[in-house]
Amino acid sequence: MELFTPDFGLIFWMFIAFGVLFLILWKFAWPVILKTVDSRAELIDKGVEYAQAAKEQLDNARQEAENYLNEARRQQADMLREADKMKTQIIEQARSEAQSEAQKVMDAAKVQIQQQQKEAQQQFRNQVSEFALEIAGKIVHNQMQDDKAQNALVNSLLDEIESK
Repeated sequence: MELFTPDFGLIFWMFIAFGVLFLILWKFAWPVILKTVDSRAELIDKGVEYAQAAKEQLDNARQEAENYLNEARRQQADMLREADKMKTQIIEQARSEAQSEAQKVMDAAKVQIQQQQKEAQQQFRNQVSEFALEIAGKIVHNQMQDDKAQNALVNSLLDEIESK
């Protein structure tokens, strides 16, 4: 049973060895261990702060990306609206120009038709005048074959000139 019951001398020397070991550890090892633990805790705290800062930066970057996307969508919508407006304007301008051009063509056609009508009327008058002169010439020629008729015509013309 000696194994299970320690002797007083053994307990005394164990207590002394423990005290010396405790003093050595307390003087030399314990400050190094505490310093290492503190630096590790500080490193962990810095890591946590860095992670929080990185999370904030990520959140800010996500927010900025969302803002840029919203701005890009707004600009795209503005560009599409502007393009649609320009398309409508171009179509309206083309329609207006086409109507103007059609009106010019119609006006030119009217003027040309009027000129052709005037020319046709003038040709008709000229032809009628020529026919009238031919007919009058033939009538006068038939009436002038006789000397009495010639004298009567000359006298009537002179009477008309004098009465005017």
